[in-house]
Amino acid sequence: MVPSYTIRLAPKGGSTIMQDAVLAATLAVLVYMLLWFIVSLVLKRNDVADVAWGGGFIVADLAALVSRGTATDRALLVSALVFIWGLRLALHIGLRNRGKGEDARYRKWREEWGKYFVLRSLFQIFILQGVLLLVISLPVVRAITAPDAPFGIMDLLGAAIWLMGFLFEAVADWQLLQFKKVPDSKGRIIMTGLWQYSRHPNYFGEVTLWWGIYLIALAVPGGWMTVIGPMTITALILGVSGIPMLEKKYEGNREFDEYKRRTSAFFPLPPKS
Repeated sequence: MVPSYTIRLAPKGGSTIMQDAVLAATLAVLVYMLLWFIVSLVLKRNDVADVAWGGGFIVADLAALVSRGTATDRALLVSALVFIWGLRLALHIGLRNRGKGEDARYRKWREEWGKYFVLRSLFQIFILQGVLLLVISLPVVRAITAPDAPFGIMDLLGAAIWLMGFLFEAVADWQLLQFKKVPDSKGRIIMTGLWQYSRHPNYFGEVTLWWGIYLIALAVPGGWMTVIGPMTITALILGVSGIPMLEKKYEGNREFDEYKRRTSAFFPLPPKS
């Protein structure tokens, strides 16, 4: 019998556990995003939303845990994975942006939105981001709210894939950070380390780790239905705000064009000759 660590606040009806957890996570993330929106107004920089991204998953996870009332080993596992990933990402982005001006993407929106800037910032950046992270978090919430059961092969496989994705993201971010510290690298494209195999190894790592968490959710009843979570982060990075938006600013750059010709966009592959 797998032990269950109790932090019980109130008894729960079986059929409402998932709904209650989703509602608790939604309310917690809404408050969290509103607070970051206020911070953005005070600091006059909307790129704090990037720092808020990782922490938002931790908030959703904690809200689901408290709503559930008990924490099984599986709930503790996925919560630990989310906490490690979210904290590292938030610290990385926060330290990276420290002492710099507002990110060019957000600065452009600030100029384009004009008198509607405040309202559009609230809904198109912070509220939208909150909705997206809630959808992506669904496998986590399901794993937290599922009945207690022993670990199985899906849990182990999911944790292993999460670890691979996490290491890819963390190492790629570190390599890029070190590259940018070299004065001669200004305006250049990183083509070493993991970046010689993928143009976006950090994005590959992030997508991979969320599919790992989904595999853990597959180990519990109804977990398969949360596939919308990893599908959403995959779609965002491959087709919306990840790779397309980042590569757009390199259009016409001859060095990047050559790098693009011989390097895989996403999946790590040997570079073309």
